[in-house]
Amino acid sequence: MNTISFQPMMESRPIREIAYEVLKHAIITGEIPAGERIVETDYADRLHISRTPLREALRKLERDGLVEYVLRRGVVVRAFTIADVEEIYTIRNALEMLTLPAIIEKATAEDIASLRSQLHEMDNLIAVKDFDTLSPVTRAFHRQLTAICGQNRILRVIEGQDEFITRFSAMAIRQEDRLLEAHREHYALVDYVEKRDLASFQDLMERHINRSKEMCLAALEEQRKHQNF
Repeated sequence: MNTISFQPMMESRPIREIAYEVLKHAIITGEIPAGERIVETDYADRLHISRTPLREALRKLERDGLVEYVLRRGVVVRAFTIADVEEIYTIRNALEMLTLPAIIEKATAEDIASLRSQLHEMDNLIAVKDFDTLSPVTRAFHRQLTAICGQNRILRVIEGQDEFITRFSAMAIRQEDRLLEAHREHYALVDYVEKRDLASFQDLMERHINRSKEMCLAALEEQRKHQNF
């Protein structure tokens, strides 16, 4: 059985919030797989907490759509559905588009150099087909690009969806034809930021993130087909 533990940096927060964050991360990353029952006595012991804050955390996870109460089974981890992916990407993509004018306005030469450095790292990972490392590096590139906007309220909401996007991106990134095209687009996005070309930046980013959603949906559909055999 996997051991789930609190992260020390979070221990000043209420126990129910710590339990919620730990369980949310474990579900999104697949450490707690879809279909697994979350038995209160078991998970309270594993997290070294009482059942009351665990129940509060589970209620919050239910509101997030990550778990559900099933008759005669109790709390069960939900599988991600096509509708879940559509909704999460739609929210995040709309917010990301709002940041683009500020990115164009605020990007510095140092920002551009740092983004290009990440692109070169991605070049090397693509060359050796190290997809497991490439997925988080690609997400880090997008987070760094978006963070340039400095719009902290928007960034906090985007960050709330980022764990989901990381999981979904890892599913889709192995589609090599789209991967190479997407990476060329990453270079073009940085070029448009450097040139302060907002119109081209907005047009390409909208196409880029919509294709990312489409590839993730395709990967999820393929995964479901295999699971049904």
